[in-house]
Amino acid sequence: MLEERLVKIETKITFQEDLIEELNKTVYQQQIKLGRLEAVCESLVRHIESLEEAGGEGKHVNERPPHY
Repeated sequence: MLEERLVKIETKITFQEDLIEELNKTVYQQQIKLGRLEAVCESLVRHIESLEEAGGEGKHVNERPPHY
């Protein structure tokens, strides 16, 4: 009886350890992707700002043409 309970507990602990390891890998991979996305967003912001500085003298990107 006691032996059976110990085996069940050890099995559960082993399963939980495996699950925690998988979750850690997933969080690590998501952190890498998040870092890449942040870098892309920062690059896009800088690009948009440089476009605004270069040719945005009074013109709006979404402005309707005069024939509308």
